[in-house]
Amino acid sequence: MSCTRILSGDIRARTLANRFPGSSATTTVRPRPPPSGSTSSRASFWAAFPGSSGCGRSSRKRGHAFVVTSDKDGPDCRFEQELAEAEIVISQPFWPAYLTAERIAKAPKLKLAVTAGIGSDHVDLEAAIERGITVVEITYSNSISVSEHVVMMILSLVRNYIPSYQWVVKGGWNIADCVSRSYDLEGMQVGTVAAGRIGSAVLRRLKPFEVGLHYTDRHRLTEEVERELGVTFHPDVESMVAVCDVVTINAPLHPETEHLFDDALIAKMKRGAYIVNTARGKICDRDAIARALESGQLAGYAGDVWFPQPAPMDHPWRSMPHHGMTPHVSGSSLSAQARYAAGVREILECWFDGRPLREEYLIVDRGTLAGAGAHSYSAGDATGGSGEAARFKDR
Repeated sequence: MSCTRILSGDIRARTLANRFPGSSATTTVRPRPPPSGSTSSRASFWAAFPGSSGCGRSSRKRGHAFVVTSDKDGPDCRFEQELAEAEIVISQPFWPAYLTAERIAKAPKLKLAVTAGIGSDHVDLEAAIERGITVVEITYSNSISVSEHVVMMILSLVRNYIPSYQWVVKGGWNIADCVSRSYDLEGMQVGTVAAGRIGSAVLRRLKPFEVGLHYTDRHRLTEEVERELGVTFHPDVESMVAVCDVVTINAPLHPETEHLFDDALIAKMKRGAYIVNTARGKICDRDAIARALESGQLAGYAGDVWFPQPAPMDHPWRSMPHHGMTPHVSGSSLSAQARYAAGVREILECWFDGRPLREEYLIVDRGTLAGAGAHSYSAGDATGGSGEAARFKDR
């Protein structure tokens, strides 16, 4: 029987799984030797996500090795040490094990890269295409989780919730300060960059607030859906942001969206507008965002996505004014974790059994963008600069 090594940001097989620190399944399972009579190498599994223990048990029953770690950054990290034998790598977007072209070159046996969640920009997709590596993610697993988080962050910014909460923590009762930047959301113009699974769910949840709804997307919604939501289509992001009080970003990161929100685009927004970004941090120019908040061009910025992740302690978004940033948690509620853990297990079982993977899970397959990847991504690499994540250890 063949034995695969799985590398998952927290699991060892020759599956390599990458898990974020503090998650529940932290035991490192030592790889077992190949079954008697087998001439194949062990499988190496690494898993770094809650629920990875279930995937590990399932994989080990099949004779595969499953490696789990949260040590993912820097040249001497555990992830780098295990790559040479890994055939499958599993990583979450929340604590991503960046699969750059350089790392892919160090993984000659790598065949499958699994994102335990949504968003595979931590993988150099161009390098994966060139190597014939299949890249998959758990499409739909946390779309609703993220859309709820977006609405929460919009309200938190517009109603000035975080500074008001801080006054209570400090023992104050400063009503004037609390309400000095607080407005009703009703009547505002709100637009989403992309109206796919998350963006359209955001629009549906905002409709009862009696706001004007807008969107821009490479794939226009049907006329029926536009009428149902009362949403206005804009052919490009420039025309949409010019009319919006609040802009929410719900697009994947790829070369076409990298640093989309730079000084030039932010200058085209209404002065005093808000941005909520739960998509990917690198869609925004981090220094341009900080400058816009300091100048008042933006009234607030909130999100849970950074670049790189984890963000170094001197990242400007930690200290810029009027922000509502959190760690990358919008898509990792306990409800979402159960869904994407089940999806990872489904993918692994299909892969080992030689059954086809769901089309909607595919990002790269057979040397080209496929499935959800062909619909939403452009080929290329958005991992440049990810090595800076290693500085988080130096805090």
